[in-house]
Amino acid sequence: MSVSQTVFVLEDDIDIQRLVQYQLEAAGYVVRAYGTPGPIVADAERNPPALFLLDIMVPGGDGLDLCRRLRANPKLAGVPIIFLTARASENDRVLGLELGADDYITKPFATRELLARVKAVLRRFERPSAPSVLKFDDVEIDQAAMQLRVRGELQATTATEFRLLDYLARHPGRVFSRDQLLDAVWGDARFVTPRSVDVYVRRVREKVEEDPENPRYLKTMRGAGYRFEMPKAS
Repeated sequence: MSVSQTVFVLEDDIDIQRLVQYQLEAAGYVVRAYGTPGPIVADAERNPPALFLLDIMVPGGDGLDLCRRLRANPKLAGVPIIFLTARASENDRVLGLELGADDYITKPFATRELLARVKAVLRRFERPSAPSVLKFDDVEIDQAAMQLRVRGELQATTATEFRLLDYLARHPGRVFSRDQLLDAVWGDARFVTPRSVDVYVRRVREKVEEDPENPRYLKTMRGAGYRFEMPKAS
């Protein structure tokens, strides 16, 4: 692991904050810890971290609102986010997904699990060793930069959104079940469910389809899953 991998931690409980910071630093990460969300976006713009680890319920705002702001920021939209929270219902998890979270750890948690999930998320978003650019119609998927352009405009995507689109587009014509996509894109992220896949497919369609309600590329195969249809001209 590179020493340049910095984790921004938002946690208002000082005991939990110190525990998380100690465990991450012992594993070789650089940690910047915050008790409130106020300065995080500005600090991240100056020195983008490898990962955000966000509590949801904190004074002076909340992790969900901060997640929205990060995902709307072109400089930071691709940085993975893990929620660390006591809110454990499925609705809370789906809301986190809707906002662009990449994993969701509920309190209380084991420090070994925390480190494993951090490593898994960072590993999932490593750049490929032999990247390539995929182009079709007005869409360009740059695997090396993890960037999506549609009609020449750069589209802000989360790392998970990009990985899902890239995986499907590089396997055109093949039908993938939700479980197959979970294994391929999310790996061992335990909080993700088949419902999560539907959330991300909708988010991807909003970025690449002219009419997301009637998709041209990313098709739903009822009772089976999803298939990416590459235009014949490509």
